[in-house]
Amino acid sequence: MREKFHFNSPAFRETIFQLILHILVFLFYSFDRYQPRINEQQVAFFFNYAMAAFLINYIFLPQFYYQKKYIPFLLFLILTIGGVIAIEEIILEPLYFPNTRRALYFPGVFVSLIDVLPVISILSGFKFAWDALGKQRELDQLKASVTESEIQFLTSQINPHFLFNNLNNLYSYAIENSPKTPTIILELSSVLRYMLYECREKYVPLMKEIEQLENFTQLYELQIEERGVVNFHTHNIQSGYKIAPLILIVFIENAFKHSQASQSENIMIDIHIQLSNQGKLDFYCINNFQKLANTENLSKGIGLKNVKKRLELIYPGAYQLEIEENETQYSVHLSLQLTRTDEA
Repeated sequence: MREKFHFNSPAFRETIFQLILHILVFLFYSFDRYQPRINEQQVAFFFNYAMAAFLINYIFLPQFYYQKKYIPFLLFLILTIGGVIAIEEIILEPLYFPNTRRALYFPGVFVSLIDVLPVISILSGFKFAWDALGKQRELDQLKASVTESEIQFLTSQINPHFLFNNLNNLYSYAIENSPKTPTIILELSSVLRYMLYECREKYVPLMKEIEQLENFTQLYELQIEERGVVNFHTHNIQSGYKIAPLILIVFIENAFKHSQASQSENIMIDIHIQLSNQGKLDFYCINNFQKLANTENLSKGIGLKNVKKRLELIYPGAYQLEIEENETQYSVHLSLQLTRTDEA
């Protein structure tokens, strides 16, 4: 589809840029401090150069050079420069300087080449730089689009992952006709509603995310019953900050899975979240477990790999993740530099 020409279009901006560039180059080319005026011959000679630059910029570059057809590009470039010199020596010089420079007797080819190359090089060089900047902008936009698509894909993986784990637990309680089943359904519904409808943006309010983390923890705590203790503490959580959704939830889910899969009692899970006045969020999640063969791969599942990839994409250079594991304890410390809701 052909690009529309309007005030905000790239074509319009390039036209204005080329117009200003040609005016500046022409003034520089024709300036003479002893005769500060524009002559007809100066316009004619510069027009000859400008037409050659136009052929190079809008025909040879896109048709040959950008298509990696370097030999045809070089041949047409040489022919164009030769044509410019021929027009200058055979037509323009005899026309404007009939008594001082004659093409048949004056070896003006080399002198003309010195005049031609700087002007054409400047006009074509700026066009090449303009195209390179445009390609770089397109590449940056493409990278941003790919990154955003990857983030959305990784986020979409969390919902079925979470749902799969909790439906299994819900099925167990339903089989046992547990009176906690309705409560679990309500908690699960609340968390899923948040995941499906309120986490579509790249960032969500921090306080809203913390609230859902607490609901999520209570949902899993129902499954532990009297088999252990779960502590959930927050400190200095303030409004006005935003965080990528569903980042912290993966570590909490991993802690519950890790503990429950390895032991049936004395489960200890400690979750602590604090925010500094400078917007630095520290998240701690510690759980105990017993070293068993069936728990070796729990810390390497899809959820943890997913969240590490999302951290790299969303918080490059703005996070620190420390995971430590010994014979009886698994601990996570995530430090995030958050942005305020009024920041772009």
